[in-house]
Amino acid sequence: MDFSTRYVALGDSFTEGVGDDDPTRPNGVRGWADRVAEQLGTADPSFGYANLAIRGRKLRRILAEQVDAAVELKPTLVTIYAGANDILRPKVDIDGLLEEYDAGIRKLSATGATVVMFTGFDSRGSKIFSTTRGRTAIYNELVRGIAGDHGALLVDYWRFSEYYDWGMWAQDRMHMSAAGHANMAKRVLTVLEHDHSIEVPPMTPVPEMSRTQALRANARWVREFAGPWVVRRVTGKSSGDGLNPRYPELTRL
Repeated sequence: MDFSTRYVALGDSFTEGVGDDDPTRPNGVRGWADRVAEQLGTADPSFGYANLAIRGRKLRRILAEQVDAAVELKPTLVTIYAGANDILRPKVDIDGLLEEYDAGIRKLSATGATVVMFTGFDSRGSKIFSTTRGRTAIYNELVRGIAGDHGALLVDYWRFSEYYDWGMWAQDRMHMSAAGHANMAKRVLTVLEHDHSIEVPPMTPVPEMSRTQALRANARWVREFAGPWVVRRVTGKSSGDGLNPRYPELTRL
């Protein structure tokens, strides 16, 4: 099928859609990018969508695997978020990484496509991930500069205070819930100045817990989510090992 409007989504678990479970879709997830594609394609029969994002990918691998593949699809719109998995590592050269990110954005912008970038989220509400706030703030300033240099649009995730509500997050406390993904789709469409009919699904209430209950819940989270995450980092494995892009070729949802 010949698509005259072509949206290609690049990145890691954030863009793949992890946390927004849907067993009917590739890799078992839906996510904000699918929702954006659905809205953009509603009134455009020539609209095509590809999603090359894979969970666990760090910035350099996203650039190496996804940028040239996106260019080959001749996009008219590209969204990309990369670097969050690097920021969580014990050591990271943010300046060096963002120089490479700049080169990747330059290549995407050269296609003539509208490019959309994201700042990182302010994790001040998390006792564990808040330790990366300083790194993320530096990353964000460099991203803002890159977006300005290349005329890219910016979705300023850092300033989205609605994500301080834990109902916006999945049980693993690392990825957005269905409500979080739907809300992000609305945010992206607003930046694109595109009308939408997205409704954010009800958030799962976060129950009040006694100190004992909270300790038990935190222990369960460490056992089920944080522990395996740390093991993967130590062993050099990734949650995306063995996975393929959800929509490697342009399609209509």
